[in-house]
Amino acid sequence: MSNKVNTILREKQANTYLIVISFLGTVIYLWSIFNMDVEPSLNGIVVFLILIAFLWVTENYPMPVWRGFTSISFPIIYTIFITSGLEAAIVAYSTVILLNNLVKRRPVRIIFFNLSQLALSLLMTNFLTAAIIDALLSFSGSFSRIMIHMVLFTSCFYVINNALVDLLLKLRPQRYTLEAWFNKTISEFRSFLISAAYLSLVLLLGSQNRGSLDILSVFFVFSPLIAAALLMSVIVKIQTEKNRLKSLFSTTTELNRSMLSGDGYDEFHRQISSFVDFESLILWTNEEGEWEKVFTAGEHTVGARLSSDQFNHFTELNGPLMIADRRFTKGPADDCFREYIRSLIYAPLIVENKTVGMMALGRSRSNSFTEEDLSMVATLANQLAIILTTRSLLAEQERSLILEERNRIAREIHDGIAQSLAGAVMKLETATRIRSDQPEYSMELVQDSLTKLRLSLKEIRESIYALRPLATVKNGLKKAIKETCHKIQEEFPITIVFEERGESYPLGTEIEKIIFDIFKESIHNITKHANAKNVQVLLSFQQEHILLKIKDDGIGFSLVDALLLARREPHFGILNMNDSADKIDASLQIDSKKGMGTEVSLSIPKQSLKGGRIDDQRVVGR
Repeated sequence: MSNKVNTILREKQANTYLIVISFLGTVIYLWSIFNMDVEPSLNGIVVFLILIAFLWVTENYPMPVWRGFTSISFPIIYTIFITSGLEAAIVAYSTVILLNNLVKRRPVRIIFFNLSQLALSLLMTNFLTAAIIDALLSFSGSFSRIMIHMVLFTSCFYVINNALVDLLLKLRPQRYTLEAWFNKTISEFRSFLISAAYLSLVLLLGSQNRGSLDILSVFFVFSPLIAAALLMSVIVKIQTEKNRLKSLFSTTTELNRSMLSGDGYDEFHRQISSFVDFESLILWTNEEGEWEKVFTAGEHTVGARLSSDQFNHFTELNGPLMIADRRFTKGPADDCFREYIRSLIYAPLIVENKTVGMMALGRSRSNSFTEEDLSMVATLANQLAIILTTRSLLAEQERSLILEERNRIAREIHDGIAQSLAGAVMKLETATRIRSDQPEYSMELVQDSLTKLRLSLKEIRESIYALRPLATVKNGLKKAIKETCHKIQEEFPITIVFEERGESYPLGTEIEKIIFDIFKESIHNITKHANAKNVQVLLSFQQEHILLKIKDDGIGFSLVDALLLARREPHFGILNMNDSADKIDASLQIDSKKGMGTEVSLSIPKQSLKGGRIDDQRVVGR
């Protein structure tokens, strides 16, 4: 409650200050209109109008300086001041600012404050400069006095003008940080240096010509300034748009990477902050009609919950909605923002006419979002909608793969291990019944059952091992193959020689898994059926293919008989090896003859690595 009271109090103080400055400045502006003394000749009037036109250009096309932009209008203001008087300078500057604010459709209170603040700054600057000049000793030479007056007038104006603005920013309930003040001061200091330098050059050139200021002189003096402002603003605008497009591409790429890999919304917050300034951000997602607030940023968000009717308003929005001032126009989620958040942008996340989320950004100043901001937010919202939909589909795919893997394991246990265990139990029961009458046959049944139990125990261990994280993910394909070869040689009297050829390159998780599974199944078949003594394993990275070759000197087999057996037995076998190879458009060849060993060759074309197949979706979705 105390925070709310403090906010209301500061809001009242800021409004009072705003009204006082606006009143004083408006009085000064009106007084200046009736008291300005422009040279009544045609030359004087035309020069005055040209200077106002130049002033309008410099206010609308600020020059890029270092890491920001700055207005270079003060040299023109000072020229109007020394040629036509203080009142003319106040009227010219304030009128240009008034017209600019009207064109930009800013709130009336902001228009009057900006106009009044500048008028008051010029009046106070004139009094302060005159007082300082009178207090100083007399200077020899009129040119020195003019230069000192220019430096003092310029310095006092920048100090007073910024002090008036800083006081308002400090009185407002929104935080005005030291960093924000420092950045603003640096920007204004750059403007001061440029203005002082340009005015010094103008006064230096003017001292060479004691004549009156005519139209040609005005063009000669200020054309370079105007041309530089126009040219550099256009160049910077084009460069800025180019950089924004490049940044947008890199942003969407980074968002895809971070959001799909499960890094959360921190990267999203960082990326959107680089494009659009905001003081409050809320993101909701919609999954199967269930809305959830998944991310908030900024100190102005509160924990209010929206009703079902308000969420229904989200789904009714077919495009981005910009609210200039929510005191006059209500939005669907006003309850979630502090009172002093005035401007809002609602950007629905829509994919195929389905609203999958809603993003809302807020600023404390009314009418502060532009059409460019709206377009950028809409673009990022569209990208985020696609990312969230893709992540949802990947999660669904992962659940489907887990279910499929469960069913596969269940089938293998039922058709393999369970059958073996059932057979062993039946034989042990038979051996128990006949052990007194047929002790020798009973012992044979027990031994056979023990053999089957050991085999089943081995299969169970292999199944448990298969449920662990992929060896290729943990160690890489080459190391996984080497470790498997080493374990096989420790367990069986087989010599395995592994060779790698060519320069290796990333294959992708899915492809590495399939290569390793086919290698492992081939080695398993060799140890179980081939009775081989020597095995050669080759992994070759060729120009157009990746080749895996496993060759043994075992007893060999008939491929036709093996295919018939594979159809009857629901184990991995040759058929599943073929299916796995087909998933990556690979070619699997098995050459074997009885008594002549076996050679298994897996050839994967390089184009299988393109088109997004490098990354295993099951891994990316985690």
